[in-house]
Amino acid sequence: MGTHRHLGNSHHHLDSTASTAARLLLFVIGLAALLIGPAPAALAVPPTDVVVEDRAGVLDRNSLLPAVRGIDFYEPTKVAVYTYNGTAADNLNEEVLRFARAQHPEWISADGQKWADGLFIFALDPVGRHVGTYMGEDRKVSLEQRSEIQDASKELLRDAQWTDGTIAGIRRGAELINQPWYRSTAFLATAGTAVGVTAAGAGTWLLVRWRTRVGARREIARADEDYAEVSMDLQVTELNAGTIPDSSRYGSTVLEKHRTFLSRYNTATGLSNQVHALTKRQLGRQSSLALARRFADAAAELDALDDVIADTNALLNRASGWAAAWDRQLAPFRADLAGIEGMLAKSHGEGSSATAAALRSFRDRSQREMERWTADLSEGAISPETALDRLRDARTELSELLKSHADTVIAGYARNGREAELMRKKMEEAQAGTARRQRRSYEPSILGTVYPSYYFFSVPSFTTGVSSGVSSVSSARGGSTTGYGGSGGSFSGSGSSSSF
Repeated sequence: MGTHRHLGNSHHHLDSTASTAARLLLFVIGLAALLIGPAPAALAVPPTDVVVEDRAGVLDRNSLLPAVRGIDFYEPTKVAVYTYNGTAADNLNEEVLRFARAQHPEWISADGQKWADGLFIFALDPVGRHVGTYMGEDRKVSLEQRSEIQDASKELLRDAQWTDGTIAGIRRGAELINQPWYRSTAFLATAGTAVGVTAAGAGTWLLVRWRTRVGARREIARADEDYAEVSMDLQVTELNAGTIPDSSRYGSTVLEKHRTFLSRYNTATGLSNQVHALTKRQLGRQSSLALARRFADAAAELDALDDVIADTNALLNRASGWAAAWDRQLAPFRADLAGIEGMLAKSHGEGSSATAAALRSFRDRSQREMERWTADLSEGAISPETALDRLRDARTELSELLKSHADTVIAGYARNGREAELMRKKMEEAQAGTARRQRRSYEPSILGTVYPSYYFFSVPSFTTGVSSGVSSVSSARGGSTTGYGGSGGSFSGSGSSSSF
């Protein structure tokens, strides 16, 4: 009851803190209005013209044209979109200038040295994976802002959403080209700083304390639920452990974990006492949040382990409920198999490769084999330990197939050995990182208890590794190119390109 009373006051504390924060926010808004004063109205002008030169054949004009025509600029601006299929080694700036000179001389100023006034060009090379932005002298923005425009498109472009990525880049360009002074990031930051001198310290302190308090209460609630389950089942857990056969390889390892169970339970009890003694003020401290997380992690792992002890006893002794216990052992493997197709369908999933075909074949074969293992176990044709061995071997084979497919993905995306090594490192970190994540999400299975968490390479870990690897390589490629190459001559129009 004490626990619920302690947590039940959270709404009152939250409302009080939120009310204080709201009053402070109103004060800050009023002060900002006084400092900034009335601002002149900004123009909202659709493009004067939209020219699309989709030489790569990747854009959907039916979506692109209405979307771009509906974007408002601050000044009348002609928008040109150019795509072509190049290579990673190409200089997109040089290619855009070459194309303009050959096909659209009106994009270039009368003296041939700059881009024409009133022009904004968005360029894309989906094969070489470059994106570029170019402007007339009366529409140019800083190099940093050109990078912002390109960056606005990159997440979509990396996912091969060429049309949506182009629209996103043009929309960000419209927000930055000829942006009025009172809408600039620099002005807003300066104004915000001036107001913040008065209020930021108090406001930040209140918000941090409130977030920390809410986080601590959330962790305590999570911990209390798991701790109550463990406490209620404590005697049953001891009875289950007492009949696990230590002659079994799996049973003996689970029993080793059990030998520290009571000690860890006592530690969790001590943490429970500490967190429930915390006052409202103390709950707002980072040290209290860390303590609450320790309690939650300890309780979660105990709750998972007592389930594993029960399943080990039921399965190895073929006791009542052994079939449900076996289903729980299959569950992580089933989830991996179910996730293979979605993993291969993702951007950079290399779904048409030979290693992808091997994964699909393994999935289909394994789904049939699981049915046979279960039937053999039910009929007594194999022992529970043999069934666990077969499951272990299958998960090991899946891990090896995923590692082979990782090589395929890396070869498909990396342009050189340095990028391949960076992606490989991120894939390895994703697999090893499972150990860090599983301190808070322990796999409640016999194999998950017997083997280290990094022993099996799972589909979610693989997906995380690919995403992290692609992101890291893209960031490493990211520097802007501003020159127009050997054929550019003395041309010095405002523009740059970068990789995605």
